Amino acid sequence: MKLNVLDISRKKVGEINLPKQFHEGIRTDLISRAVLAVQSNKRQPYGAMPRAGLRHSTTLSKRRRRYRGSYGFGISRTPRKILSRRGTRMYWVGAFSPNTVGGRRAHPPKANRIFSKKINKKERKMAIRAGISATIISKLVKERGHVLPEGYPFIIDRKFEDIIKTKEVITALKAFGLEEELNRAAHKKVRAGKGKRRGRKYKMKKGPLIVVSKDGPLMKSASNIPGIDIVNVRNLNAELLAPGEFPGRLTLWTESAIEALEKEKLFL
Repeated sequence: MKLNVLDISRKKVGEINLPKQFHEGIRTDLISRAVLAVQSNKRQPYGAMPRAGLRHSTTLSKRRRRYRGSYGFGISRTPRKILSRRGTRMYWVGAFSPNTVGGRRAHPPKANRIFSKKINKKERKMAIRAGISATIISKLVKERGHVLPEGYPFIIDRKFEDIIKTKEVITALKAFGLEEELNRAAHKKVRAGKGKRRGRKYKMKKGPLIVVSKDGPLMKSASNIPGIDIVNVRNLNAELLAPGEFPGRLTLWTESAIEALEKEKLFL
């Protein structure tokens, strides 16, 4: 399959043959597994301190006529610690157990829990190839909710990777017909529920993915545009190609990224 190569002003400067990676069948089951594996490996373990709420001396006898005992006082058998005493009368405060102030939690999160999920190497590579091939299928890209520019899919000239200023990147993307897509990705939607109180007040839609061949100036100039992700072709993964486990992300490939994909036989 051949695609047109366009320069920054959207003029056709040539054609390029797509490598094997673009001819993989769409396997949504493998894509879903690969995305979950990436997300689980990014998850940071967390948990309570193992001795939290247990750092009290709560020795309290329940036997009759025992000094510092609670027998005969008409109180529950909740573990207690002694704050003060006057003769044989003690001032107790509940401690240690989950139903007391400052006590341990009944079932706290454990920091030693393993969240990571594994996936076979061949399956991971096949999932990435499936995500790559889905980026040039217009029907799948539309189903994801992207606003397709005229003539999509197309390849961008290698000079696009040398743009230094963010303003020039936005101008070039608008020249490719992605103005509606940029506005859609930049729009913040207010999140409902408790997420607003946990630092996640807004959610933002995913915009185009830009795939380049090197860590050049474009990596910095395009990284600050809302909704845009930019990645070196060697660092592609299933989550970037199929956010939310849904394949068909609107993706802009540079000419040199396609050449690196074919020359280095990536993900085969």
